[in-house]
Amino acid sequence: MCFINLISLRNSSSFQQNAQNAFKVRLSIRTALGDNAYAWDANEEYLFKAMVAFAMRRYSSKSTTQISDVLLCNVTDRVSFWFVVTDSSQNMTTVPGSVVEAAIRMNRNRINSAFLLSDKTLQFLKITSTLSPPVEPSTPVWLIVFGVVLCLIVAGIVFLVVAGIQQRKNNRTPPSPIIDLAHTQGRTILYWLC
Repeated sequence: MCFINLISLRNSSSFQQNAQNAFKVRLSIRTALGDNAYAWDANEEYLFKAMVAFAMRRYSSKSTTQISDVLLCNVTDRVSFWFVVTDSSQNMTTVPGSVVEAAIRMNRNRINSAFLLSDKTLQFLKITSTLSPPVEPSTPVWLIVFGVVLCLIVAGIVFLVVAGIQQRKNNRTPPSPIIDLAHTQGRTILYWLC
C-alpha cells in the first residue's frame, strides 16, 4: 500500500493520488448550471472542506473533524482534485477510506445541494453514487385515477341523457298512416308507423 508522510501532507497539502484513503472528485459546474455556472475558487474549496467535515461529524457523533482536517491537492482548472481526511486527535493519521466513504454516502444529497449539483455533476470517483429518493408527484396518484374514473362516469351519464333526448324527439314526430289492403272480416285496417 501507499504510505503518506503526514507531516509533509499537512504542510504542503500534497499527497500521493493513489493513496488508499484519498478520493478523487470531479465537478462539472458548467454542465450542471450552464450560463449560471460559478467559478471554482478558494471560497468554493473552503465550502467543500466544510461540507466534508460536516459529513464526518454527522456520520460519527464522536468525530471532531475540523475543516483544517480535510486536505485538497492537485486542483485542476477543469475542477477535479484529490482529498483526504486526517484525524488530528490521533497523531495526524488519515481517517480510513471506508469511514469517509460511508460519511459521504450518508450526506451526499446535502453536499450536492450545497454546490447546486447532482450525482452526475459532482462525482466522487471511488464512491458509488447513491440512489435519489423517488420523486413524489405534486398530485397523488389515487387522485388522478379517481379523476379519470369520475370523468368516464360523467361522460357515460351525458351520453345516456343525450341519447334519451334524441329518442324522445324521434317518438314525437307525427306518424305517417299506411293503409293495408288486407281485409279482416270486411274491415280496412290502418297501420300507423313510427
